[in-house]
Amino acid sequence: MSAPLPPAFDRQWIVVTGASSGLGRAIAVELGRQGARVALVGRDEERLRATAALLHGAEHRIVALDLTQHDRIVPAMTALRAEVGPLHGLCHAAGIVETRPLASNSVEVVRSQLDVNLIAGLELARAVCRRDVIAAEGGSLLFISSVYGRVGMPGQIGYCATKGAIVAAVRAMALELARRGIRANCLSPGLVYTEMTRRSLGKLSAEHVQKIEAAHPLGIGEPEDVARAAAFLLSGAARWITGADLPVDGGFTAQ
Repeated sequence: MSAPLPPAFDRQWIVVTGASSGLGRAIAVELGRQGARVALVGRDEERLRATAALLHGAEHRIVALDLTQHDRIVPAMTALRAEVGPLHGLCHAAGIVETRPLASNSVEVVRSQLDVNLIAGLELARAVCRRDVIAAEGGSLLFISSVYGRVGMPGQIGYCATKGAIVAAVRAMALELARRGIRANCLSPGLVYTEMTRRSLGKLSAEHVQKIEAAHPLGIGEPEDVARAAAFLLSGAARWITGADLPVDGGFTAQ
């Protein structure tokens, strides 16, 4: 018989990017509720403080960091480890989306999404997985992808490409890091009402938005729906899950 599961989080330090709003904020709040200590990463320190005010406990940290400045990521994670001790997990929830048809999908537009959605995530994983940063027993990496890494969407060529790349990269990381006890997984949310998705939907016609909403059999999601799934995959309860891409999409991709 297997040993009983430990508490979801026992004051373990988890890094959450994009923590100033949307899914990142919801995930940080849920992790705090389940006993984690959270390092909140984002560009806007004031908004990060607003997130910190929602968290349980007082031992959380704010890391003001522009993820497009890739050379700052390793020093920031190294400094965090020196301050708080070993890190047990990373959730890369930061992401940007630009709705553009192919004709106006310039190199700059694609690169802006690539820099945050993919490259920053890989650099964060590299920083957190350093042997002098991550806990000796291992840890968990979680990347927020999207259903648009699985299916196409007009006007979202760059976004679909970067989110699909995340899923592929996570599979490779899962195999490479398993021997060190480090798990790597993805969550692929469907349509969730966040500030970013509202901006994106605002660029579409009302008819187009109605079709997207109708394509989710269980209806449109809330940030908390994704946050609870994220906390599970980051926790020890998911100790035998790695390399997975879990759809949290109200049945969108089941059709």
